[in-house]
Amino acid sequence: MNKQVLLAERPIGLPTESTWTYQTTKIPELSDGEVIVKNHYISLDPAMRGWIREGKSYIDPVEVGAIMRAGTVGEVIKVNNHSKFKVGDFVCGWGGVQQYTVTDGKGFYVVDPTKAALERYLGIIGMPGMTAYFGILKVAELKEGDIVLVSGAAGAVGSLVGQIAKIKGCRVVGIAGGKTKCDYLVNELGFDAAIDYKNDNIYSGLKTHCPKGIDVFFDNVGGTILDGALTKLRRNARVVICGAISQYNTTTKPKGPSNYLSLLVNRASMKGMVVFDYQQQYPEAIADYMKWTQAGLIKSKEDIYEGIDNFNDTLLRLFSGDKIGKLILKVNK
Repeated sequence: MNKQVLLAERPIGLPTESTWTYQTTKIPELSDGEVIVKNHYISLDPAMRGWIREGKSYIDPVEVGAIMRAGTVGEVIKVNNHSKFKVGDFVCGWGGVQQYTVTDGKGFYVVDPTKAALERYLGIIGMPGMTAYFGILKVAELKEGDIVLVSGAAGAVGSLVGQIAKIKGCRVVGIAGGKTKCDYLVNELGFDAAIDYKNDNIYSGLKTHCPKGIDVFFDNVGGTILDGALTKLRRNARVVICGAISQYNTTTKPKGPSNYLSLLVNRASMKGMVVFDYQQQYPEAIADYMKWTQAGLIKSKEDIYEGIDNFNDTLLRLFSGDKIGKLILKVNK
């Protein structure tokens, strides 16, 4: 039997249990060219909130009544005449929030659990890792000596952005919520400084830790933090809009930056990024991550919770900030 989570309604504000339908169904017989994947881990990402909102975006919204979209990693346990996969293969793809996925294999690829733990294929060598790598190196056009500011810095993407910038010879300041996260950034990940937005004034923190301004702002948060960062831009600074988690669950119109004229004064740029635009280049990023990890230059953390019935409560940790690193739900042993 297969436990699944379906979108029941489009939420207003934070998702609640009524946003989802939990159902248990019998796994169907396979058609020719199909496989069954036993999902071990499901990726929980801030982008999921955007995927259940109706409207134009970079990807079609999840339809009401459909299985919730999610990245997964698991094991192929049954095959019916498939040319690409065999029983025992471990695969990563868009399996959705369910314990088992029946698929023709489109969009799935084989991963090697002897080279990296399965959960890492949803983190550092998955979508968050690719987002961080191409966002900071390609979109931000990072240069040695840049002063880099990262919001959401203790998250799956932000923590990697900061470490990559350090590898490339930059000064890095992270913004995160709470002393524990800020200590993690400085003491474990090697950030030069951290600003605690929950307990410190953002403007004072920027004045203290970025007295010469910033060359790159990698933004995962939006709202007042984006507005504050805009006041510290240097000449030809680059702002990367990766996400705006502070705005995803608002019940009013999202707030735009009031300090945007700083872009004009400083001849700066602000650019959005979507990781799927770089799919053909993923092997480049994976090779660098493997090299940096083996050399001890980069660390990643997976925050794992168990039970598909706990999907909504675990998802909400993204928005409460009650997690560090990559948030993952374990749905099978």
